[in-house]
Amino acid sequence: MNEARTAAELDQEAAVRRMLEDYYRNGEPPWDSGVTPPELVALVEGPGAPMPGRALELGCGTGTNAVYLARHGWRVTAVDLVDRAVRQAREKAAEAGADVTVVCGDATRLDEMDVPGPYDLFFDLSCYCGIPPHRRDAYAAGLTKRAAPGARLLMFGYGPEAFDDPISGVTADELATRFTGWRLADVTPGTNPVPTFWFTLDRAAAMS
Repeated sequence: MNEARTAAELDQEAAVRRMLEDYYRNGEPPWDSGVTPPELVALVEGPGAPMPGRALELGCGTGTNAVYLARHGWRVTAVDLVDRAVRQAREKAAEAGADVTVVCGDATRLDEMDVPGPYDLFFDLSCYCGIPPHRRDAYAAGLTKRAAPGARLLMFGYGPEAFDDPISGVTADELATRFTGWRLADVTPGTNPVPTFWFTLDRAAAMS
């Protein structure tokens, strides 16, 4: 039973990797528009914007948002699973003269990378919502381990109804349950034709 489940889980992870690699090989990943979302701009530049500190982007794609954060004073580390995306992100950062460290790796296995933190801001543009369910606790634990007191996570995700598969999607209830020690501060519906949401989670300001 356990062996069968493990094989199924490995198959899920491999399928996700292949899908992502295919999108970048074809040059049309739908989440990588080249435009920084207004929700991130509002957080970084709007009323009550935090002082720039250290930021970690999960699933950075070709680096558009990592470069944006660096240009606004953040010390940015960005992670992506796909080699092709990482190469493009490094090129984009170099062309922009932006101080961004781009790391190739799995956002659910941060301990295997040189990303010790602590980080004041985490940004996730549809990375978590595509992670197989059996790896999501590891994602949450990796961020929590690297979160500075009072850290913020801004996450965009598709609802479970958006795609006809058993993996994709995220709900507010899931995040509230899975991210122990965080507060789900805001849920704002997206403007996409399928159900999407912007989630804001805050890490406790003081941790025992």
